[in-house]
Amino acid sequence: MSDDQNGRQREFTPVGSNKEAQFLEGPHSRTREGMFLFTVLKEFIRAFRKLHFAGPCITVFGSARFKEGHEYYEMARRLGGEMANLGFTVMTGGGPGIMEAANRGAKEAGGRSIGCNIILPKEQKPNPYLDRWVDIEYFFVRKVLLTKYSYGFIVMPGGYGTMDEFFESVTLIQTGKILKFPVVLMGTAFHKELYEYLQKLVVQKTIDRADLDLFLFTDSVEETIMHFEKYAIEGFGLKKLKKVKPIAALGESTPKATPADLKQKSKK
Repeated sequence: MSDDQNGRQREFTPVGSNKEAQFLEGPHSRTREGMFLFTVLKEFIRAFRKLHFAGPCITVFGSARFKEGHEYYEMARRLGGEMANLGFTVMTGGGPGIMEAANRGAKEAGGRSIGCNIILPKEQKPNPYLDRWVDIEYFFVRKVLLTKYSYGFIVMPGGYGTMDEFFESVTLIQTGKILKFPVVLMGTAFHKELYEYLQKLVVQKTIDRADLDLFLFTDSVEETIMHFEKYAIEGFGLKKLKKVKPIAALGESTPKATPADLKQKSKK
């Protein structure tokens, strides 16, 4: 339960099915937990097969609530186009707002646009600018997919979900769980207090000064482009794509080529 803006109690209920909420309640029978793991495995396999030929992606995080014409929507739209022009597939959570804007920019530039859509009661419908998407029931599955195929992350202004995605990305990089992919935190005015808080963590010695270098803090689209050219394309030696034939029996298909497609190199 939680209070709304008028002090009234709001009750939070699970969305989609209640499998995830039930699993997180605590231990259950071996059979029940085995069945849950099987549904998770099926969701992973389905997504892996559908996204296998997505190509090197840049994932854009941000609020679902900014509408067309808002400065952050238009910034994300431009960034989506610029990432497509670099040869990246633009990946988002697949919904409206910033996600729609980034996917839209990629499509308008003739690039590829994909989404990992979470099943929610609101703000959950895939936006109309996706070449393909997967509908995901479990948040933790979706977060893995948004990381797995990406060579960099753009964090636009957003809410709880966006902050979760930002901190998870830099935490995985900081702890060496994933490689040092470039992360860009866009919106210096919006994130001013957040950046000041991170500087406070340095003073309190809960993070190192070098941890602030795990991301670029900027408003500049041009600076962002150069950042990804240096640390994603040059840093990981990405090359122009050679066509690979998909296996239809495995549910694979190749998205259309972008103006400057890139060859995905192993992340190992």
